[in-house]
This record gives sequence, C-alpha cells and structure tokens, in this order.
Amino acid sequence: MLILLPPSEGKTGRSRGRAVDFSTLSFPELNPVREQVLETLAKVSASSDAYDVLDVGASLQGEVDRNTRWRTEPAVPVSELYSGVLYDALGYASMSAGTKRRAGSRLLVVSAAWGALRPADRVPPYRLSMGTTLPGHGPLASVWRDPLAAVLSESSGVIVDCRSSTYVAAWRPSGDQAAKWVSVNVVRERDGVRTVVSHMAKHTRGLVARHLLESGKDPGTPKSLHKLVSERWNAELDRTGPGWTLTVVEHD
Repeated sequence: MLILLPPSEGKTGRSRGRAVDFSTLSFPELNPVREQVLETLAKVSASSDAYDVLDVGASLQGEVDRNTRWRTEPAVPVSELYSGVLYDALGYASMSAGTKRRAGSRLLVVSAAWGALRPADRVPPYRLSMGTTLPGHGPLASVWRDPLAAVLSESSGVIVDCRSSTYVAAWRPSGDQAAKWVSVNVVRERDGVRTVVSHMAKHTRGLVARHLLESGKDPGTPKSLHKLVSERWNAELDRTGPGWTLTVVEHD
C-alpha cells in the first residue's frame, strides 16, 4: 500500500541543525531535478518579481527569503516539517512505534520542490506550490511528471491518493497501477444534499491515512480498501475512469 499526501503550506523550521544532505534522501534519482528546481527557486525568490512568480503576498517575505538559503537552512524530518489540518489529523508524533514504522514505508509526500519524500527524509522549509510556473522550467507539474513516473512506477499495491488536483497533475498512476489507484474524496451530507468542504476533507483524509496505518493491514484491492475504511466511516467506492474514487460521507 502506498498513501500519497500533499504537502502543506505551513511548515515548521528549526533554528539549529545540519543542512540537507542529498545523499540521504529517498529516491536519489530525483536529486538532479531537485537541485535544478531549488537553484531556480532561490534565484526567483531573490528577484523583484518573486511575489508574482510564487503567487504570494508581501506578508510571506520571511518564507520567500528563506528559499534563498535552502542550502544552509537546518533540515527538518518530513514527519515534523508539514503542519496544517491534514497533518494535525494524521498525528504522526502520537503514533505508536509500530505505526511509525509502517508510515515510513507507506507514506509519501509529493512536493513541488523535492518531488517525493518519505517521513524520515530531512529537508529545509520552503515556499513553493506545484501550481507554480518557474522561469526556465515551465509548470512544475510538468517538470516532475516523468521523473516521478520513473521512480514510482514499480509500486504494485493499492495507491491511496489523498492529494489535491494540483499535485495529482504531477503524477497519475497508469497501466496496471491505475486499476489500484483510489482517490479519497470527502463530502458532507445534510438533508440528502451533498457538498464538498475542503477544510473538512483535509482533516478526514488525515484521519483515513492514520486509520490505514494503525490497522496493520495492507489491502490488496480497492474493494478491500473500501471494506477497511468502512469500519469507521460511511464510504462508497466507484470506478472513475482508469482508477477509483472512495467517497467518505460525513453527516451533520
């Protein structure tokens, strides 16, 4: 089983510690692209049009400035780096030792700056979205598409996709993998009417990821994944194109 997570805009830095060591990162085949993207990000972040390119406001000047220091900023374990609704619900810090071991081999964060990261990888905080178009590179989703396909194509289990559409654009399972690709959707139902609420969806996706890790099980098919998630939530499984959609229905 592979659980794909999006990064969060909120990131936790450190005032002390060693800088990133590329030789220790998962998927070392991605290192050349990582370095190219980060070098360009540093140049853009030091330029006069940084806010426009990165699509951020002046209130985030500190985060933009930090992009220029990615080689020297203290690196943080991915398990501690990301904050926000999904990661609060995932609650990595409160997991048992056994669940953390499972997370180490089953969780994967798709990142605009780093491509793909495991919980134990250590990288500096950064400000960059997959929806960004970097000068000289083009849309980042296109930059990462082939490199990610090359390193993730060997995954043979169920792929539980908790990413937003912006990050799905960077890698979509294809071929035999697509038959085990399950996107997690969340809706709220009130008086028979369903609506999508993004804040709640992030929270629920984090809870679903934790539930799967704590279960100690690795579902082999989308239907067995549906059964496992249905132990806790009202969930529906539908075939949507080459993959599947697992819809978790929250009731008011």
